[in-house]
Amino acid sequence: MKAKKIMFLLLASLVWGACTSDDENAGEGNGNDNGNGNGQKLTYVTTPQEEPPVWQMDWSYNQERPNWSEADVSTYENWTTLNVTIEEALQPYLSKDDMMAVFVNGELRGMASHPAIIVGDEEALSNMFVMRAYGNETGTMKISLSYYCKKLNQVFTLSEDIDLSSDVSLGTDEDFIPPFTLGSAKYPVTKTVVAEQYLMLADITPIEDNLLGAFVGNECRGHVTLSELGSTRLVIYGRNPGETVTLKYYDAISGLLFTIPDAVKL
Repeated sequence: MKAKKIMFLLLASLVWGACTSDDENAGEGNGNDNGNGNGQKLTYVTTPQEEPPVWQMDWSYNQERPNWSEADVSTYENWTTLNVTIEEALQPYLSKDDMMAVFVNGELRGMASHPAIIVGDEEALSNMFVMRAYGNETGTMKISLSYYCKKLNQVFTLSEDIDLSSDVSLGTDEDFIPPFTLGSAKYPVTKTVVAEQYLMLADITPIEDNLLGAFVGNECRGHVTLSELGSTRLVIYGRNPGETVTLKYYDAISGLLFTIPDAVKL
């Protein structure tokens, strides 16, 4: 069989997750004119907070284990090797019962029944899946990549097909890290915003290393630490279109938690 080399163009995921907040309920505080994050002024209330809030991901879901089976490789002339590294946010949930599969037009073209084992240690799991994708196509084709996480009971599938370009090189010499958190079945709606822009709409001065979280009700839908560049990207995860998001900003210097209601609409 001819071996193919894969080149992927992926957008990195900077933020992930639904989170649980341990912050206090917001009380009365300063505010501005009403707004909804579309360029109008936003209001906020402040609450003293002795310790920085801890916002943690909650990716657990209720999906069944997929009934994936190995492709019949005898029907394909070509194959390419995939080294799929799991992104950092999902690495704590890796287990030997996880699976990875690649599809072309809904047809399963390859799978790995578990993560790779670290060489020399039969008990240690790698954060990588090593697999082959099979096909009779040449040149460019589009694939979908699905990852089943047993501990989370969830299948993560990239929401957009990936352009796959191959040449005649053997295997692949580079790992790639698909942003599976952007393909969550639990949170199918995502929106990326620039954190500092929303803080300035509320007349709040953004400060490097402070925390910003996005919430729907009491459920955090994303969080980020502000960067020194002043254009921090916050990915907000939603269950349904049209959800209204509250932003919470912790100022470490003053020890205040700023709550900005109705700041973003998904």
